Amino acid sequence: MSQAATVSSNNLPYADLPPIMAALFEAKARKGLSFEAISKAIGRDEIWVAAAFYGQAKMSPEELEAVANVLDIPIANVQSELGSHWWPNRGGLGPMPPTDPVLYRLYESVLVYGHAIKAVVHEKFGDGIMSMIDCKVNVTKKPDPKGDRVVLTFDGKFLPYAKW
Repeated sequence: MSQAATVSSNNLPYADLPPIMAALFEAKARKGLSFEAISKAIGRDEIWVAAAFYGQAKMSPEELEAVANVLDIPIANVQSELGSHWWPNRGGLGPMPPTDPVLYRLYESVLVYGHAIKAVVHEKFGDGIMSMIDCKVNVTKKPDPKGDRVVLTFDGKFLPYAKW
């Protein structure tokens, strides 16, 4: 990988992120690492690690140190910007509706199938929601003769609505 990898912090979604996030992405590119490789090195899931890079998840001091070590970034830089004083702004990244084609198709999938999914969730579980706080997301590649398939799995805890 290039020793001079840079991320333009003027481009979305990076413009909405703390500057240290660009440094994380640049170090990831310089080292030629995937989110999967970083996740294995720090003991977290690749989607969670990617979410942390986009400021959507909070890393513990130990995770910050592990990421800094994997990416060869001074731990003091990472701790000073993402330490105990910093909290994620979850969900507030980019325009709505999204304009990126991948994000738009995910958004479109909820627009097209959202009510059907909701109805089936209610039939199977009752009146409630699927937690995104207690949720695991997996992305896998499934070979297919017509072209590889993207398999997204959302494994979320069901939370019934409370009555009082």
